[in-house]
Amino acid sequence: MTDSTDAPPFRPGEAGLAGLRAVMEGGPLHLAEGWREAVEASAAALEARMATGEALYGVNTGFGKLASTRIPAEGLAQLQLNLLRSHAAGTGPLLPRPVVRLILALKALSLARGASGVRPAVVEALLGLLAADMLPAIPARGSVGASGDLAPLAHLSLVLVGEGEAFLGGRVVTGAEAMAAAGLRPLVLGPKEGLALLNGTQVSTALALAALFAAEDLLATALVAGAMSVDAARGSDTPFDPRIHALRGQPGQIRVAGALRTLLAGSQIRESHREGDPRVQDPYSLRCQPQVAGACLDLLGHAAQVLEREANAVTDNPLVIGQEVLSGGNFHAEPVAFAADTMALALAELGAISERRIALLTDPALSGLPAFLVRDGGLNSGFMIAQVTAAALTAENRALAAPRSVDSIPTSANQEDHVSMATGAALRLHDMADNLAAILSIELLAAAQGLEFHRPLQSAPALEAAHGLVRNVAAAWDADRAMAPDIAAVKALVEHGRFAALVGWG
Repeated sequence: MTDSTDAPPFRPGEAGLAGLRAVMEGGPLHLAEGWREAVEASAAALEARMATGEALYGVNTGFGKLASTRIPAEGLAQLQLNLLRSHAAGTGPLLPRPVVRLILALKALSLARGASGVRPAVVEALLGLLAADMLPAIPARGSVGASGDLAPLAHLSLVLVGEGEAFLGGRVVTGAEAMAAAGLRPLVLGPKEGLALLNGTQVSTALALAALFAAEDLLATALVAGAMSVDAARGSDTPFDPRIHALRGQPGQIRVAGALRTLLAGSQIRESHREGDPRVQDPYSLRCQPQVAGACLDLLGHAAQVLEREANAVTDNPLVIGQEVLSGGNFHAEPVAFAADTMALALAELGAISERRIALLTDPALSGLPAFLVRDGGLNSGFMIAQVTAAALTAENRALAAPRSVDSIPTSANQEDHVSMATGAALRLHDMADNLAAILSIELLAAAQGLEFHRPLQSAPALEAAHGLVRNVAAAWDADRAMAPDIAAVKALVEHGRFAALVGWG
């Protein structure tokens, strides 16, 4: 975990994605001055409305289908605690620690906007867990992305009251131990505070944001791998001419073409066949990279806008606005579901076109290189099965890319009769990103091998730097050996953004 007193404070409602990514990766979250007054005013307004004796959903009534059941004053605190306990019904593997950091941050930022009727102590408890890196243990599955991410947020919220489980170092401890280790006292929940903690889209949004950050790095890595494949196959850089892309006007396409031109600039391999090459056009997987990766870039850009708005939103229910308490449906995560579904398309397509470039490089009829990128073919199989692995992962991502947002299922005795499935939509992106990282790792290995068949000619400086990254962890393929360790070693570099850092977007 990193910390810095120089990190700028976050103003609730105005958090940027770069700052949220820094928090996810271990950075601090400090709220700007002024948030406490807005939160106190919201809590006071709720208390005043309660004093009138009117029925307020989730404050002095039951929840969901039980909303018509009034709860007496002496049962209100127990009502909120029972809500947390009963809703902690998640299952499956625990969410990754960086995602949990982001969930805590998003929930604190949302409540700190002063429209949820909670006391400042609730926000402070969330910030305290985050600052201590004391992260609740949250099962990944159990939310349908409507009425909030109820089950996962219940598991988080139990820690705040000294129940549930959390990570302490490398082990899981009780919520009471975690709060004590963080120097915090367990909360005694006030009216609506349990509901405010459970309602909201913070889990689906955090999962989608973490996937977005990974996808952005993977797209940049795909450009490095694709440019290396162009040079390894002695392809042309003419398809990346800016005049072509200006005539279409798609912004992502223009940016990707510019990045590819920069990556290929100064390649001796390209200059060696600029004249007299009998080939007229390259296959689409080389030639149409700006069109495909550019469309993916535009999709990710749109998803980023949606998710940044959602990260700053107030999504619990009911909301305290001025002196009114209004019931609505901001907890319905349809925007997140749509963003996740479009991101899935981008991840699937980046992998699909990468796999086609791997297949091209291993096919001597298309690449002009030795079959399966190895000398003494027959005795050696080279990259034959590495391409099969890439094909298997590509097929898996195609299946995972099917939209989740259209698959609503009624819950809560049909009170919640249309749901978003946003949490599952975002969760599956992490498997897709992992698959794509492996596909790109195989392409980087194959392209690095292909470049070496053109020695002593050098590729472009940026691509030689990428080649060096590969060779630092995986030797050239002179004779058959186990391929899995090489894929894993390059994949670790991909996931740490080492290849993505070579891309200059201009």
